[in-house]
Amino acid sequence: MQIFKTVKEVQEYLTKFNTKSIGFVATMGALHEAHFSLIERSKEENDITVCSIFVNPKQFNKKEDLIKYPRNVDADLDGLRKVGCDIAFVPSVEEMYPAKVQKEFDFGLLSEVMEGEHRPGHFNGVAIVIERFFEILNPTRAYFGEKDYQQLAVIKSLVEKLNSSVKIVGCPIFREKNGLAMSSRNERLSTEEKELAGEISKALKFVSTNRDTHTISELKNWFSNKMNEHELFDLEYFEIADEASLKPINNWLGSEKQIAFTAVNLNGVRLIDNMTIIN
Repeated sequence: MQIFKTVKEVQEYLTKFNTKSIGFVATMGALHEAHFSLIERSKEENDITVCSIFVNPKQFNKKEDLIKYPRNVDADLDGLRKVGCDIAFVPSVEEMYPAKVQKEFDFGLLSEVMEGEHRPGHFNGVAIVIERFFEILNPTRAYFGEKDYQQLAVIKSLVEKLNSSVKIVGCPIFREKNGLAMSSRNERLSTEEKELAGEISKALKFVSTNRDTHTISELKNWFSNKMNEHELFDLEYFEIADEASLKPINNWLGSEKQIAFTAVNLNGVRLIDNMTIIN
């Protein structure tokens, strides 16, 4: 595996593969099995796979969250070697943003609800860094996990706005044995907290399978009450939204396909998850 820290180095290396397809996986490190599954998918579908490790300060609306974000580059690189990644791109903040970036994207409702409402500026920061990566690497395909479903929708919209040829590939959520959606933030949980966090996906599963017997209001109340049963949980939001527009809905007639979305703080660690409603 080749490791590069500068834009010049990685671009010079990639010029060798002008006729090859390039798969790209953007990460902020603290890699886990879900990340490695994206690498494996990219390896299956492309000639060359590039994984970035970069904790992007522009997508954190809280400074303390940026400071606490788990970092272990050496372990990440070992994991990438084991999974057979071709290139690791590990730039500094100065390398990614050599000049001040003051760009504002408008994604409409996609970036205003749920995560957008609770994390002001987050998706603009995501768009800035993804556009920068696309400029540097010029990938054929880019792979993103569906745990961050709203982010995936925003990135698809970004590609349209940029008139980019990059194909965005969404990949299924990877879960722990107890159902907890895999996330880098899980590293901050104790063993007991990880076990408790599995209750989030169990509650989502109840919601996803009870469309026919409950109204949306009833399911939202049920989910909220379920989270409140545990004193370590602090429910930030729970919404049932249209799959395409991500607009939260109040009745089943307003949408053909729906997804349940939630963000729950567990003893100070913010966990997000989603699950498709079964019709």
